[in-house]
Amino acid sequence: MPFGSLWLPVVVSTAAVFLVSSFLHMVLKHHRADYKKLPDEGAVGDAMRKHPAPPGVYLIPHVLDPAAMKDPAVRKRYDDGPVALITWLRNGPPAMGKNLAMWLALSFLISFTAAYVARLTLAPGADGMLVMRLTGAVAFAGYGFGYFQDSIWKGVPWANSLRGLVDSLIYAAVTGVLFRVLWPGT
Repeated sequence: MPFGSLWLPVVVSTAAVFLVSSFLHMVLKHHRADYKKLPDEGAVGDAMRKHPAPPGVYLIPHVLDPAAMKDPAVRKRYDDGPVALITWLRNGPPAMGKNLAMWLALSFLISFTAAYVARLTLAPGADGMLVMRLTGAVAFAGYGFGYFQDSIWKGVPWANSLRGLVDSLIYAAVTGVLFRVLWPGT
C-alpha cells in the first residue's frame, strides 16, 4: 500500500489529538495537581537569583559516582537534604507558541509512526478493529511510556504519571478511531 494513502489519517489524528489535549488542559485542568508550591517560594527564588544558572537539569547533591555513596560526608549531604532534581528554565513567561508547535510536531511523529507500523502489517481494507487496536497501541506507547521513566528515574509522583497515562489513553483512542474510519479501502 502506498504510504501516501495514509496521510489523511496521520494529519487528521494529529489535529484531533492537538484539539483534545487542548480541551483536557485548558478546560478540565486536571494537570494543575501536577505542580506543588514550595513552602517559601520567595526565599527559594531569592536564593536561586543570587546564584543563577543556565537552563538545564540540575541534581542536588551533585553526586554522579555510585562509589561516592560509601563516603559518610556524601551520605550526610543526602540525609540532611535537600535532594532534588531542578529543571531550570529561561527567565520570562513560557514560550507557549513554541511549546505548542513542538507538541503538534510530536503528535504528528506519533501518528506517522502508527501509520508506518500499520502500513507494514496491514493491508488496505483490513478489519477496522484490527486497524484501531494496532494504531491505538502504537499511539499509546508514543504518548504514554515516557511517564514511566519520569516516575522511575526523575522522582515525578506516580499520580502525575497516571494522569498523563489517562491522557495518553484518550489520545490513543482518538488516533485508533480516526485510523479505523479513514483507513484505505474501508
